[in-house]
Amino acid sequence: MKTFIFKTNINCGGCVAKVTPFMNEAFHAGNWEVDFLNPNKVLTVRSEDALSSEIEATVLEAGFKAELLDEIHSN
Repeated sequence: MKTFIFKTNINCGGCVAKVTPFMNEAFHAGNWEVDFLNPNKVLTVRSEDALSSEIEATVLEAGFKAELLDEIHSN
């Protein structure tokens, strides 16, 4: 399992609602979350086979930006 951590401009509950259909379709509900109270508006995505570029493209498709901060590999 990989965990991707992104800095985003998803900055409120309304923004999360806008990005939710895109993220749920691509990465399934429960595999991602946004902490918009964090100064970096952190998006965390957990996936077995996603690429950071796919996540960035999905966020961009929803109208937001995502910049990879970290990628953690775990068993």
